[in-house]
Amino acid sequence: MLGRRAADVQELLDGLEEVPLDSIYFHTHSYFLRHPYIAGPYPNDFANWAAIQLRDRVLGERLAVIDPFEVGDLDALRNELVTILDDHLSHVGSVPRVVYGELFFFMQSRILAVPTGIKARTLTEFREGLERVDSSAVYFHVLAAMARKGKRRNDFVVWIEEGLGLKELAAKVGAVNPYATSLEGVRKRLINLCEQAEREGH
Repeated sequence: MLGRRAADVQELLDGLEEVPLDSIYFHTHSYFLRHPYIAGPYPNDFANWAAIQLRDRVLGERLAVIDPFEVGDLDALRNELVTILDDHLSHVGSVPRVVYGELFFFMQSRILAVPTGIKARTLTEFREGLERVDSSAVYFHVLAAMARKGKRRNDFVVWIEEGLGLKELAAKVGAVNPYATSLEGVRKRLINLCEQAEREGH
């Protein structure tokens, strides 16, 4: 916890402008790690808080449509969030404030990479590893990798293309949008793509 909180949209905006980028990451990208099975209608903490605690569904929906993996780096994501909040404030008569709900507490976290002991040299071993590995490993190699690199090429895409030479499969894996589903949804989609490629003889 950063010791900073918000009780209304203005305070949320002020906080967003000042908190470390790690906090922006925590409340957007790592939402999927904390909710691996359900992305929900508001797939980031800012949108959830606005819609549920402030009871401002319009703002919640505006914040929810931001795809953090399409925006680019965290600075650009911060700017996008700030722009939406600033625009929203310019169109409301009074600033919505938490009355009976919970305050927004700014948080941050760090990801620690720990080897799982699961290795893959072939597509089949990769698919079997995907089926067994903890969902946090899927998060690390797909969502966190995309945030680290600021690109659409996650660790799996790079390995499938460069390690296995399967460019078509790599393109399909790269086209899976994590923001459109849950973390477990990403895992299932990747497994299905690998099974399809195996059936085609790759």
